[in-house]
Amino acid sequence: MNQHHITALRMERQHLDERIGQAEYDALYRDTQPGQNEYWNGFGNPPSITYRADFDDMEYNRERQCERTLIKGRFQGGNLGWIECGDLELFAGLSMKPLSAPNDKQAALLELIEREGPLTIQAMKESTGMLVKEITPVLHRLQEAFLIYEDQHDGEWDRGWYRFAEMFPDVDLAKYTRLEALKIILQRFAFRNVIFDSKMAKSFYKLAEKDIKQAILALLDDGILAEVDGGFVLKSDFDLLQTYNVEPPKSVYALHRNDFLVKSNEHWLKEKFTHSYPDTMYYLLVDGEFRGAVVGKFRHTPELEDVILDLSSDVAAVRRDEILQACRFFCGESNPIKRYIGEEIL
Repeated sequence: MNQHHITALRMERQHLDERIGQAEYDALYRDTQPGQNEYWNGFGNPPSITYRADFDDMEYNRERQCERTLIKGRFQGGNLGWIECGDLELFAGLSMKPLSAPNDKQAALLELIEREGPLTIQAMKESTGMLVKEITPVLHRLQEAFLIYEDQHDGEWDRGWYRFAEMFPDVDLAKYTRLEALKIILQRFAFRNVIFDSKMAKSFYKLAEKDIKQAILALLDDGILAEVDGGFVLKSDFDLLQTYNVEPPKSVYALHRNDFLVKSNEHWLKEKFTHSYPDTMYYLLVDGEFRGAVVGKFRHTPELEDVILDLSSDVAAVRRDEILQACRFFCGESNPIKRYIGEEIL
C-alpha cells in the first residue's frame, strides 16, 4: 500500500485538511474518545480537539458538560477523560476495574457516599477525619470500578461525588464484555488512524495488549479488518486504498501530548525524539507524519527551549519559518522559542 495515500486519508479522517462543523465534529469526537483538554494549556478547561473545528469547540464542550451529555470518568488506565453519555455502557465494558473486596478506607468512603451523598472531598474529610491525600486515591479507585461518579458539570473545583447508580440508574454496566467493547472501539480507532497495530491501541486505551490482540483476531475472522504491512486496516479502507491516490497536504502542526494522534503513537514517539530537557512540549506533524518535537520545560508556563527534527538540513532550512510559526500556535509571540535545531534564534 502507498504510504503517502494512507497519510493523506488519515489527514482527511482527522480533518486536518479542512476544518469541520458540528455534525462532523460530533462524529470525530465519538471516534476519538475519551476526550481530553490541551496538554500544558488546558488546566480545568473542557476537552478540545485542536485545529479540527471551525467553531469554538471548547465552549461547545463546556455546554455539553453542563447538560451532562459529556461525562467525566477514568477510562484510560486511571487517567481522566470525557466521553459522550450514550457511550457509557460501552466504556464501562472497555475499562471498568471491578472492586470485589474493598479495603477499609474504600469501604468507609463508599458507605458514607451511599448514606449521605452527594459529598465534596472537604465534607468527606470532615466526616471521616481522613486527609485529602488519603481520600483522593480511594475515590479514584472507586471511580475506576464505576461505583461513584464525580459530577463536574461546571467549572467549580469543589465537586459533588455521587453513587454511580444514583446518577445513571438505567445504565447496564455489564452490557458489553471487554472483547465486545474492544471490537466496537477498535473499528472507530482504525477509521481515524487508517492503519494501526496493537501497540498503538495499547498506547491510546492503556489496556492489556493480549486483550487488544484477541479483539483484532476476532475482527479479522469477521472480515471487518484486513492485515497489511504489519498493521491492520478496515476491510472497507483496504478496498478504498486500491484506487485512492490523494497526496497529503503540505502542512505543519504542533500537536500537544493529549492529541489523539500523539497518544496513538506515544509509545514510539517518546523513544524516537529523546533529549536532555525536562519536558517534551509538543510533537511536530509535518505533511502528515511526525518529524520532530518542541522541547523545554513547564513551570508556571511552557518554556520552549529548542526544536528537534528528523528532517534533512536542507528541508529543515527551507521550512524553518513555517515550522516556527506552527510552534507558536499555543504560546504566541510572548513566549518565544530559544533555539532551532540547537542554534539560537536571534
